[in-house]
Amino acid sequence: MKLVSALFLLAAPTANHAFSASPPTSDKPAIMPQSNTDSAGNTVDPLLIRAARGEKTERVPVWMMRQAGRHIAEYRELCKKYPTFRERSEIPDVAVEVSLQPWRNYQTDGCILFSDILTPLPGMGVEFDIDEKVGPVVTPMRCWDDIKKMHLIDPSESAPFVAEALRTLREEVTPETAVLGFVGCPYTLATYLVEGKTSKEYLEIKKMAFTEPKLLHAILTNLAESLAEYAIYQIENGAQLIQIFDSWAGHLSPKDYDEFAAPYQKMILDKVKAKYPTVPTVVYIKHSGALIERMAATGVDVVSLDWTVDMAEGRERIAAGRAKAGIDGPGGVQGNLDPSVLFGDFATIKERAEEILKKAGPTGHVMNLGHGIEAATPEENAAYFIETVRNFRHEDA
Repeated sequence: MKLVSALFLLAAPTANHAFSASPPTSDKPAIMPQSNTDSAGNTVDPLLIRAARGEKTERVPVWMMRQAGRHIAEYRELCKKYPTFRERSEIPDVAVEVSLQPWRNYQTDGCILFSDILTPLPGMGVEFDIDEKVGPVVTPMRCWDDIKKMHLIDPSESAPFVAEALRTLREEVTPETAVLGFVGCPYTLATYLVEGKTSKEYLEIKKMAFTEPKLLHAILTNLAESLAEYAIYQIENGAQLIQIFDSWAGHLSPKDYDEFAAPYQKMILDKVKAKYPTVPTVVYIKHSGALIERMAATGVDVVSLDWTVDMAEGRERIAAGRAKAGIDGPGGVQGNLDPSVLFGDFATIKERAEEILKKAGPTGHVMNLGHGIEAATPEENAAYFIETVRNFRHEDA
């Protein structure tokens, strides 16, 4: 494996450092294979991918949402040299190093690309910035003239650094490790476009939904078309699973979810599956307890539960949602340990993690947190959580 950390530690970024990689050439690189090759030359699918497909596995795979980032001391040190989030996520060598840190430190079964759900926006004609204290900042889009600047993304032109990082990650990790890609969902990205920044109540986008629904649907359609292309681009450059985040759709009523969120999630999922039917897909929504059956009905392979839902009940509701929609199979599940449990002692972490593992059952479960890991989480506790799951066996429970 390459020592990628050595590549970027040799030189600090200069003021005119371009975020993107070198301009793409006219020669399109070959599509990355979905499977890996082990040391004996055998084709293998990573544990996490097999579990997400509902196959019987030797143990439950585990990773953590937001595993790459602020809770790791190495990352905080790196931030001194690369002070902006966009530098850390858009300079390929840096993004690779940040992505690899939790995988190296904890032996997670998934290595997720360090990026942001807003990363594809400039390729759609929408510029943004990330204030280290405020979060994402976008010029609000609230009228028909505002959306005229939006266009279909060409990821190879606007985000070649994503392809470079994903391809490098496939070279760096072991054959047993899955490289994970992700996109934000149209409704969640639309909240930033309409509100202009992170919001607590999301009043501007809800006002648009009730006063100018056609305008909001136009924004959502534009986003869905580009996000599907962006997801496919990640798959073709090494992502072996795609997780779609509709984090703020949990603020919608079930009726509004059916109109403004689910159809656009499904647009992305359908386009991905039409081209790459064997690539597993996962959907996550924070505070989604009222929406689980609806999430399952989109046809996604795996529903990622937040910590407010009992795992056994969640599995039953996922299966019921799929059955009602006429979709075969019980569907997979991801999650769902409360991230705050990682502030407890080892005995508590083990008890809570194993309770979830037992309730989820031996098939079709990817262990994770119910939301992203908190920045103040002790690294030794995160490591113990991963170790606990990796050591658990259903036949011994």
